[in-house]
Amino acid sequence: MSLAGLRIVLVEPAGPINVGAIARVMKNFGLHHLVLVNPQCDPLSAEALMMAVHAQEILESAVLVATLPEALHGCVRAIATTGRFRSLQTPLEKPRTALPWLLEEPEKPAALIFGREDRGLSNEELNYAQRFVCIPTSQDYLILNLATAVAICCYELSQCAEQPDSQTLPQTELAPIDVVEAYYEQLESLLLKIGYVYPHTAASRMEKFRQLYNRAHLKPGEVAMLRGILQQVEWAVKNQRDGENL
Repeated sequence: MSLAGLRIVLVEPAGPINVGAIARVMKNFGLHHLVLVNPQCDPLSAEALMMAVHAQEILESAVLVATLPEALHGCVRAIATTGRFRSLQTPLEKPRTALPWLLEEPEKPAALIFGREDRGLSNEELNYAQRFVCIPTSQDYLILNLATAVAICCYELSQCAEQPDSQTLPQTELAPIDVVEAYYEQLESLLLKIGYVYPHTAASRMEKFRQLYNRAHLKPGEVAMLRGILQQVEWAVKNQRDGENL
């Protein structure tokens, strides 16, 4: 199994020392693609470069983007880390259980997403992931440092990568995340038009649709089929309304 296509995504990291330490631990375990979403610090500051030690090239090649969807562009799999229990039905998993899934399509980009040091990821940001990881810690002190959390996950990923390919599950070609997001946008627009959801309920209802489709692990052809259905419904609604206006 290969780590070549895996992105470590940090959302709005605020501490240059943390960012530098993350670059160092990524190199320790054979990961090289760092993506920073709207960083709140300079990843090339003296503090960050000092902490990176011999992994300064990871900081220098890090991709900076404004939003999480930009960071996930082209990815087919994404796991988000969270330290809190979600009110949704999607279960929280341990890293050792969930992370091998990121490597099942080694030729396709995948992402492991980490949130802010002080408050993690928002519900809206968590919606972009298909699975969720929580690192179990002692009840005496639950909160992990960001760089420590990245280190634990990078270690688990490196252990996954050492497993022979024969031990992996059969690969399933998943639809890219940005393709599925376009479907969600089309679905929400249609549901608003027909009155199935309202502006004040759309976000919570779309969360439930995301959970449903994430469990289905949609393939590219299936997303195309679903979008075709929506287009036909939109056409039928428009023609019905046009007929009523004659």
